Amino acid sequence: MTTEILRNMLYQSVGMSASDGRLFEVDVIVLDEVHYLSDISRGTVWEETVIYCPKEVQLICLSATVANPDELAGWIGQIHGKTELVTSSKRPVPLTWHFSKKFALLPLLDGKGKKMNRKLRMSHVQNISSPKSEFYYVKGKRKVRTNKNEQGNRSPLDISKQVQLSKHEVTNMRRSQVPLIRETLSQLWENDMLPAIWFIFSRRGCDAAVEYIEDCRLLHDCEASEVELELRRFRMQYPDAVRENAVKGLLRGVAAHHAGCLPLWKSFIEELFQRGLVKVVFATETLAAGINMPARTAVISSLSKRIDAGRQLLTPNNLFQMAGRAGRRGIDTVGHSVLVQTTNEGPEECCDVIFAGLEPLVSQFTASYGMVLNLLAGSKVTHKQKESGDVKAKRSGRTLEEARKLVEQSFGNYVGSNVMVAAKEELERIQKEIQHLSSEITDEFIDRKCRKELSEEDYAEISLLQNKLKEEKKIRNELKKRMELERMAAWKTQLEEFESGHLPFMCLQYKDKDSVHHTIPAVFIGSLSSFDDQKIASMLEDDSIGPGKQEFDNEGQLLCPSYYVALSSDNSWYLFTEKWIKTVYQTGLPAVPSVEGGPLPRETLKQLLLREDMIWDKIAKSEHGFLLCMDGSLDTWSWSLNVPVLNSLSEDDKVERFSQEHQAAVESHKQQRRKVSQLKKTIRSTKGFREFQKIIDMRNFTKEKIERLEARSRRLTRRIMQIEPTGWKEFLQISKVIQEARVLDINTQVIYPLGETAAAIRGENELWLAMVLRNKVLLDLKPSQLAAVCGSLVSEGIKLRPWKNSSFVYEPSSVVVGVINYLEEQRNSLLDLQEKHGVKIPCEIDTQFAGMVEAWASGLTWREIMMDSAMDDGDLARLLRRTMDLLAQIPKLPDIDPVLQKNAQIACSVMDRVPLSELAG
Repeated sequence: MTTEILRNMLYQSVGMSASDGRLFEVDVIVLDEVHYLSDISRGTVWEETVIYCPKEVQLICLSATVANPDELAGWIGQIHGKTELVTSSKRPVPLTWHFSKKFALLPLLDGKGKKMNRKLRMSHVQNISSPKSEFYYVKGKRKVRTNKNEQGNRSPLDISKQVQLSKHEVTNMRRSQVPLIRETLSQLWENDMLPAIWFIFSRRGCDAAVEYIEDCRLLHDCEASEVELELRRFRMQYPDAVRENAVKGLLRGVAAHHAGCLPLWKSFIEELFQRGLVKVVFATETLAAGINMPARTAVISSLSKRIDAGRQLLTPNNLFQMAGRAGRRGIDTVGHSVLVQTTNEGPEECCDVIFAGLEPLVSQFTASYGMVLNLLAGSKVTHKQKESGDVKAKRSGRTLEEARKLVEQSFGNYVGSNVMVAAKEELERIQKEIQHLSSEITDEFIDRKCRKELSEEDYAEISLLQNKLKEEKKIRNELKKRMELERMAAWKTQLEEFESGHLPFMCLQYKDKDSVHHTIPAVFIGSLSSFDDQKIASMLEDDSIGPGKQEFDNEGQLLCPSYYVALSSDNSWYLFTEKWIKTVYQTGLPAVPSVEGGPLPRETLKQLLLREDMIWDKIAKSEHGFLLCMDGSLDTWSWSLNVPVLNSLSEDDKVERFSQEHQAAVESHKQQRRKVSQLKKTIRSTKGFREFQKIIDMRNFTKEKIERLEARSRRLTRRIMQIEPTGWKEFLQISKVIQEARVLDINTQVIYPLGETAAAIRGENELWLAMVLRNKVLLDLKPSQLAAVCGSLVSEGIKLRPWKNSSFVYEPSSVVVGVINYLEEQRNSLLDLQEKHGVKIPCEIDTQFAGMVEAWASGLTWREIMMDSAMDDGDLARLLRRTMDLLAQIPKLPDIDPVLQKNAQIACSVMDRVPLSELAG
């Protein structure tokens, strides 16, 4: 039973004993994977289930990824009754962590499992001059290959350990260690670590991986024959459910499992995998939750996944949920979790996530129309009450105060009332300590300390020199600023000359948050303003990357930084101002088209940039603009390979024709630096310097302590924001909408027919669904047309796949389009009402896929619908199942026209066929 169905049953039992409600003869409810309480979309339902459950019914909550079980147990104990917390850190099958590199599969952690394996450190990788120096596994035995020529004099290698690598060098080194899928698969095969679930965070990636290794034979002849026999049986029973492009890989023991596959096909893959007839399943992270499909090994292909806003790092909860699939109880003595080297993540980042600890459960409790109506609804306006007093009492609605007591039993409010008090006290103590320590590093405090510790003569001498040093430093900083402005002005002039002709090579530079200096070899494309495209124009107007601070140069001329584009040698686009340029070279890519009559390289690269999604990551910032980066595509890869390393470029080719003003500024800055340096030497030679230095060292130590306390303060502040009680504010806002829309009278608790329907519906916006289903315009629709309209209400998250060869989808009939356009006006009215009261629940209606639903409900076969379709099988199946779920609810809803209920039954019956039928799926 789903949590949503159980919650709806409990709505009718709130305040009653189990024997009086709908849970008669139910003694125990088991909530498996209770960490879903933190899920944004479903968390509220899980909390409501615990809150509304009768106290006589025992609750058993299970999860392997809860960081704050004591808080969860305390909350359940407070609202439900005595609760025992049972915890265990022991896995039935122990889990070991491995790290896959191009030429080796190594243990990720040391022997104690407390820190990273030292052979994975960057310094160790630097000391390996060839793949032959790597450790590797063969049949569970640890061996080492050593190049004899490399033994002997190790001093050059020892020196290399001390070299601080730039980001570009680290990226290149990591890229050289990235294994191909075949190479990691070979490592798993050699070490008897199959079967494996291989997590890749995109459907396209899963399918491409299957295609890439479908020639690798992982099955013995007997196993291959058995798979072929099972596939033949499946094809005879469900011919439309066979995923033809996956058959070749399946016969070799490889398959994909993701939301783009039909549920029927996924069930088939799961069955073969559990029987050992599929050795590797490439799956998205959705497989990590809710499916009983353990393996000997779980491979996580990357620590980050691409989202709309860029790349997102996996949380420890995500990682452990996937890794937890490794190890089959009763079959394996140990489970293996393999993390893979990527360009962006190495073993250091993997260990950071592993040792970060699980994230605590956070309440996602929010009010909905269904919740408000079911908690407040009393008598019905369509029924005259004739029941006895006891029944009336049970059916009478709750007041807002009574509803508030229920809503405030949420997990978020419990955590807020207990943990928040302690957190706020700790935060207050830290802030007082910071305030006290800050007073000890002020110039006035240091001056008093010096007066006390130094003799009067020593104090006077050092004080005079310190004041003079302060003035000289101020002058130095002003000269440095002037030098920087003159340098930027010079680069601005130089780059204008390179807007046409060849594409010069250049070097960008920046310092990261740890003050590590990075250099980036790249090829210059042009200024952002030279792009004649609306996408670029909107970027220039965006404040987030807007031009840097406007300054005046030495002659009073206004200097406004401009943004430029370059492609680096690591196949990344860079967006930068003059601030980030280190060097430009006279050499570069020639302005010659690759084919006669074709576009010039600059135009080609500009077009390739315009194809990107423009999701930029800020890697450095200053008052003179940002330095932004974005991954390139396969189309730009060959261009990036032609960017030379900086060592191969001649010093004579550097463009250094700077203005006399810049040269004068540089010379002035050098002289001032020498003056400051000389003053520091003078101070160090004074008699009282040793005591003075102790005072300064103590101030620096205090500053570091303040930084640590501020970091702790920020973490506590974030935690307090997470556990801030929510729910009641949204409840009141929704109650105002239903009052104004004549859905329910808040004062008398009388529910109107529209409210009765909305209270009984399962959906994201129950009021909107009720408004549509009660509309008389639906009565004239045929069953297939009614299905199409219902499909338009539940199509959220369904997308066309741009990589499909065709963009074909069935268009809805003109009748359906007309009805949806008519309903759009009602939707706008509800959205306006919601906006008035601050309610942000979406009202879904979309004609894009209504035609596909109408075609299926009209009787077209699956093969006919999916032929040249721009949708994945799984997406269409999910849309049709959602539509069927809504249609199946209609006959059970109160106060719905019988004609509509009959048509809904007919449409649902027609749609419920293979490969979608519940029996088959």
